[in-house]
Amino acid sequence: MSTNKEVAIRVLDAVGGKENVNSVVHCATRLRFKLKDEGKADTARLNQDEDVIQVVQSGGQYQVVIGSHVSDVYRELTNVANFDGESEKSGEKGNLLNQLIDIISSIFTPFLGAMAGAGVLKGFLTLAVTMNWLAADSGVYTVWYAIADGLFTYLPVMLAFTAAKKFKTNEFLAVSLAMALVHPSITELAGQTLSFVGIPVIIGASAYTSSVIPIILAVFIQSYVERFFKKVIPSFLQIICVPLAVFLIMAPVTFIVVGPLGTIIGNLLGSGYDAIYSFSPILAGAIMGGLWQVFVMFGMHWGFVPIMMLNLTQFGYDTMVPMLLPAVLAQGGAALAVFFITKNVKLKGLALSSTITSLFGITEPTVYGVTLPLKKPFIAACISGAIGGAIIGFSQVKNFTFGLVSLLSLPSFIPQDTQDMSGLIAAAIGTAVAFGAAFVLTFILRFEDQPNPTDSAKTTVPVQSSSNERIVLSSPLAGKVVQLSEVKDQVFSSGAMGKGIAIDPVAGTLVAPADGTITTLFPTGHAIGLTTTDGVEILMHIGMDTVELQGKGFEIFVKQDDQVKKGDLLVKFDLSAIKEAGYSTITPIVVTNTPNYLDVLDMNQDDVLQGEDFLAIVQ
Repeated sequence: MSTNKEVAIRVLDAVGGKENVNSVVHCATRLRFKLKDEGKADTARLNQDEDVIQVVQSGGQYQVVIGSHVSDVYRELTNVANFDGESEKSGEKGNLLNQLIDIISSIFTPFLGAMAGAGVLKGFLTLAVTMNWLAADSGVYTVWYAIADGLFTYLPVMLAFTAAKKFKTNEFLAVSLAMALVHPSITELAGQTLSFVGIPVIIGASAYTSSVIPIILAVFIQSYVERFFKKVIPSFLQIICVPLAVFLIMAPVTFIVVGPLGTIIGNLLGSGYDAIYSFSPILAGAIMGGLWQVFVMFGMHWGFVPIMMLNLTQFGYDTMVPMLLPAVLAQGGAALAVFFITKNVKLKGLALSSTITSLFGITEPTVYGVTLPLKKPFIAACISGAIGGAIIGFSQVKNFTFGLVSLLSLPSFIPQDTQDMSGLIAAAIGTAVAFGAAFVLTFILRFEDQPNPTDSAKTTVPVQSSSNERIVLSSPLAGKVVQLSEVKDQVFSSGAMGKGIAIDPVAGTLVAPADGTITTLFPTGHAIGLTTTDGVEILMHIGMDTVELQGKGFEIFVKQDDQVKKGDLLVKFDLSAIKEAGYSTITPIVVTNTPNYLDVLDMNQDDVLQGEDFLAIVQ
């Protein structure tokens, strides 16, 4: 067996050498060359190479299929040929709305869990004081309140770090800028006006603690300022002079221009939402409660997160989050009805577990695994969410701290000053109505049940292998089953990468098909490899040629070498964005070490639910 370096040298020579290569990137299994002249490549020699699985010429790319260790060969290739290793740019960036949503999600997602935890803790501390479980001046309350409130007080610091990563600028310079915004010397001057060399510096009434837009705008501008100074300052002086220059420019620009501008934009957004809500809280509640899960499916929910934060900053409360609670819990009510209706054992178990997760605000297993594939339960949940949202809108329930939308949010609806429980009670009623209505409506609308594998010969593995021990994998996706031979990619359809099946997904979540270790993970999120605890090597490739999207529309939830359990969320992907970009979403799931087993058999389904058994590996 050749070393990775030897393979890289042979491949480079066969494609015509470095001088014939415009660019090269890699995906899950193959090196993707853009050659100056494909006629100079020796395809026959590559196809005869024992370390090359196949050569594919498609879409202007010369693709050399290596296998799951392609990243190691790529690394050696870039070293041998002294390529810069830069990936190709994705081209189209999408419309302005998609770009804004992508920016917001990239900035907020990394610390969303911390925000949710702090919000729940803050809500429960208010409940504890209201119920006289804790005194507001006790040491216990003080310590926990410091961590619960501290994140929101110094929120610009968190936003600066993640925004810097998104805008590809120095994170620590951005954090320094945020620290200046929330520095005590600035917060003490809230509502006053300073003079900077004769230019007025207006400090808002609440200064910049808990603010969102000013620091994001500032870091965006910083990314251009930093790049400019890196170009004009000699490299041996950059370590000191670039930060100094950025500080000298960005501090006054942020306080004089960006800060006040961001505050104005924030106030306009907050006032705009407040005007809509004031026009008809009932209508606002019905719309948000009915459509929230649809917004989540298309990734549009990220556009509402800054408004929630701005409401809290501008008014001290937010009315949007309470209206979303029925939408979340209604999915659980519909899933619980599915549990009682279905005769499918797998679906019954999934429905019960996803009902429980929805109570804690985790609706992905519920929506993508149960209600959406069955369609009518999802519709029942949306209708019920609208009813519950209208009830909460009518009651004008307010939320006083940011947190994950779940039953744990209820204490956050208690104001700290008056400790009035009416908002919590109204929200509980609206949510209970939504949960119950979704349960009843699902029973009324019904759905097409899935038979058990033992109920039909169609869903059984061929009997000739029944005497052999099997390893059964669950489906990482929900959708229509496509035979691997029908996939429009020779590498997968020919079985060169191994046996398996493909799925045309109906929802954009990929979960672990078994317990195991993440052994292959691409930064673009389009492909992921898992080695199960039984030693089965699985490659899941989301869509065809989606590596060219450069990660747009993909969100990764695991890291290389992570240990995962069956059903754990691995990747979220935007189905509509992939299709709009012109790529197929059909996802091959193959066992790359197929030769180690007697056979890999599918269960002969036409459609498969996420978490349902779909492949059997015969040992």
